[in-house]
Formats: sequence, structure tokens, C-alpha cells
Amino acid sequence: MQTEKLYDRDSYLREFTAKILSCEPLPDAKKRKDGAAYAVITDRTAFFPEGGGQTADTGNLGNAVVTDVQEINGGIVHFTDVPLEPGIEVKGVLNWEQRLRKMQNHTGEHLISGIVHRQFGYDNVGFHLGTDGVTVDFSGVLTEAELDFVEYIANRVVALNVPVTVSYPSPEECAAMDYRSKLELTENIRIVTIEGWDVCACCAPHVSQTGAVGGIKILGSESWKGGVRIRMLCGLDALDDYRKRYVNTVRISNLLSCKQLESADAVERLMKNFSAEREESAKLRRALLNSRIASLHDTDGNIILFDDLLDQNSLRNLVNAGVEKCGGICAAFQGNDSEGYRYIIGSRAIPLRTWAKEFNSLLSGRGGGSDQMIQGTVTAPEAEIRAFFG
Repeated sequence: MQTEKLYDRDSYLREFTAKILSCEPLPDAKKRKDGAAYAVITDRTAFFPEGGGQTADTGNLGNAVVTDVQEINGGIVHFTDVPLEPGIEVKGVLNWEQRLRKMQNHTGEHLISGIVHRQFGYDNVGFHLGTDGVTVDFSGVLTEAELDFVEYIANRVVALNVPVTVSYPSPEECAAMDYRSKLELTENIRIVTIEGWDVCACCAPHVSQTGAVGGIKILGSESWKGGVRIRMLCGLDALDDYRKRYVNTVRISNLLSCKQLESADAVERLMKNFSAEREESAKLRRALLNSRIASLHDTDGNIILFDDLLDQNSLRNLVNAGVEKCGGICAAFQGNDSEGYRYIIGSRAIPLRTWAKEFNSLLSGRGGGSDQMIQGTVTAPEAEIRAFFG
């Protein structure tokens, strides 16, 4: 069943009326995460179905919530949470805030892609507009400076409020046109034109003037299949992103007692200081470990150690040194009676994997390892641990 695509002619249509042509329950409704249970087809719709890298519109058809829209065999299928009776006429209402944001982002992407194609000759070979932003893939490499240039020009065009128009040229007219397209199209070609900057075949809704895009911000880029993938946001989504980044910058500048625009420099100084202190701390740990090892004495029995100053690697090295000095077990513990203890235990004389079962059982512990070394945790207090080895 064919559905009249109202969004093709008027991207700003927020509400409409339509007749329900069919409503079928979904056999996989329980598997869907969006709550949809029925597939509804209407004679006309302003809901844009998923396609061309853009996710579907959402909203309401009568008392039903539209969670997804797909184009299947020429029909626009609305996935709803409740059934709608075939033959009745219902009012459709789009989630307009969502639609507007998508139109801003999609038109902004056209502008960026048009400028890249015009200035550098690269093609847009991939596009995705989802809930987490926009990604665009280009067939060639763009440097950071070149992307800054593209972003600046795009925002200049936004400020100029250039018209964005939709047309349906004949096959003969299309053959004479120079337009961007990732597909080989032959009929019913919908052309979106940003006057003086881009001509592209596209099925999605767009704003009618570039000024409605708001602002365009390229957030980053990465190498992608011999070209580059950029991340970008436009309009209200770009504003939301800026607010989050601003709040984060304010928090950082307050924590570091510096001006907001100097926060990166302050973080760099902090990292340098941290690196120097980490190196100094490593020297002190090595000295402490050497001191602990020097204090060990040869014994035919066990060596039991409680130490909260060494890190785990140093503690393991201490146990390895203790194993060479004792005829039984060398066990090291870190922690306290209220929160429990972490342990590392080594031995050359006793197969520890078997021995650990009794140890963990009596001291409320858990852990394991090899016959030569085990590690884990116990909740027993220090007195009980020492008594066990005593």
C-alpha cells in the first residue's frame, strides 16, 4: 500500500490527519525495546521513516504512541504501542522538538559536505544522524586546519540565511545537473539545494533557510578507510553540547583556581607535578621495599607480614624474597580488622592450591592461584590470622 509522503513537500508540517489503512500485531513485540506492538499503515503521513542515515520521527497517531517508522514495500509503517482501528481517521502529531533538531543537523551536514566537495573535491561516503550526534565520512583526508576552515565558512553561510529549497527535476533535467549523490538514481529524484553552496539528492526533511540551522560545530575527526570521519552537531544539539562543556570547564577552573580559558594550561601543570610526584613516590616505594627485604631473617618456619605502605607489586616482590628465607610459608597482608585484608602468600615447601582451601575456610577468605603463590581476601581479624599461622 502506497502512503502519501507529506514530509516530502512540507518539512515544517507538525500535525496532520490520516485514515488508518491497516493495523497488524507484531509477532516479535516482546523482543522490541521501544514498546511497539502493532504495525500501522495510513493513507498519508508526515512521519519521516528511517532512511538515508537518519533515524525515524516519533510522536502520536490518535491515542497511539509512534515509536518507530519504516518504509516497507512503498508503504510507510508506523510502529505503535496500541492498535488503531482500520478505516478511522486519526490526528497525527510529530515530536516537533526532535524533528527540528534532526532538520538542523541534516541541513548542517549538507552544508559541510557541500563545502568539502567544493573546496577539496572529496565525496561524502557515509552519514549517520542518531541520538548521540552526527558522523560524516569523506573520501579524502582533511587536516585540523582544513576542518576549522570548513566549519568557519559553514557558519558564515548560516549567518547569511541562504534559502534551502526542494525540487523534483525530470530525468532529463537531472542528467544536465551537477549534484551530489551516493546512489545511482534514475527517477523520482528529490534534490535539496542550498543556494550557491550545495546541490544534493536527499529524501530527508530540511530547514528552509540556513539561518534555522543555528550553529555548526565540528567536534572531532579520525582516520576512516583512507579518508576521514568527522563528528559534528548543529543548532539546539550543539547548544546542549556547549552547555555541558561549559559546566565542565567551570568546574575544572574552580577546582584549579584558574580562569576558565586557562584551565587546560592549569591541568598540564598539574599533570607535570603529578608525574614528578609519582616518580618520587616510586623511588620511595623501592627504598621501602629494599628496607623491608633487608629486615627479613632466615627461618625454618613461616614469615607473616602486615604492611599497608607497599603497593601490590612491591608486596608480591616482598613475598618472593620471603619465600627464599623461610622453610614454610611467607604471607603478607594489607587492610584492617573492620574492612578485611588482602593477602599474597608464597611457598616452595607446601602446595598452596590444596592448602588454600583450609586457609580460606577457617579465616572466611576467598582466592586462589598456583601451588607456588596464591592471593585473595579474608575477613578474619589480625589476631585470628596470626593464631592460624602460630
